[in-house]
Amino acid sequence: MTEGELGLSPLCLIVPGLHDSGPGHWQTIWERERHDCLRVQLGMWSDPVRNVWISRIDQAVGAAQGPVVLVAHSLGCQAVLWWASLLGEDAPSNVVGALLVAPPDVDRLGADPRIERFAPMPKSILPFPTTVVASNDDPWCDADRADELACALGAHFVLLDGAGHINADSGLGAWREGQDLLERLLDVRPRTPAALNLNPHGNPPRPSSRAYSPR
Repeated sequence: MTEGELGLSPLCLIVPGLHDSGPGHWQTIWERERHDCLRVQLGMWSDPVRNVWISRIDQAVGAAQGPVVLVAHSLGCQAVLWWASLLGEDAPSNVVGALLVAPPDVDRLGADPRIERFAPMPKSILPFPTTVVASNDDPWCDADRADELACALGAHFVLLDGAGHINADSGLGAWREGQDLLERLLDVRPRTPAALNLNPHGNPPRPSSRAYSPR
């Protein structure tokens, strides 16, 4: 990332999941109410192809004119993880953070075949600060599995109480608590070991989990 790019406000790339995010979804509300959000048009919303979704994310990141924070929900989280996993250390340096909300358990026995296309779940330390948000009653992923994923990614983990799949049915509206989490990621810093607060072994410290009611 250049010095000029660091002076720009980050663009929040919205990455929805299966069936896209409808008008009552917090992702759509953020895109409508905030000046810094842009939806990634993944296409094939009801019949996703993993490599196509990965490619669309890569194109959107490449087209950004400055720093980017990825804001993913549900299966969009797995698309982001696969994108980051395939690029590894070559991931674009303008990605300065990711908010991964309600990632489904793609490895769970009996999962929707469309979700299984994104298995196995990538589990490697991400090269940018990441927050994983889950709910203790999400039908698509047990809280323990979400915590396990966050730990594998070196991400901060936030557990909500009674928020379901953290979607429109959860009644979150503009989800102000989620925007607070996003604002922390929007505090852009250069992507260096010091900025990522890495320990001598190269892994970020594991933050403590916390739970709160989303309402």
